[in-house]
Amino acid sequence: MHVANIQEAKTHLSRLAARAAAGEEIIIARAGKPVARLIAYQSEKPPKRIPGIWKGRVKISRDFDKLPEPIAAAFRGEVE
Repeated sequence: MHVANIQEAKTHLSRLAARAAAGEEIIIARAGKPVARLIAYQSEKPPKRIPGIWKGRVKISRDFDKLPEPIAAAFRGEVE
C-alpha cells in the first residue's frame, strides 16, 4: 500500500493509476490524513442467467389476470 499526498497524486496520476491497475492499493492523503483510495477498476458483471430456474416452483392460476367486473369497468373508463 502506497500513501501519496494530494500534490503527488496530481503530478503523478498516470503512474499511480498504472500501479493501481497492477493490483496495488494507493491511499491519497491530505495533510497526512487519508481522504481517498485508488484501486483497480473491476466491472460488475450481472449474475449469469439460468433459463427455467423457476420451473416447477411457481404456479400461475388460469384466471390470474381476471379482474372483478367493477374494477375492469373502471379501467375501461366506463365508471365515473
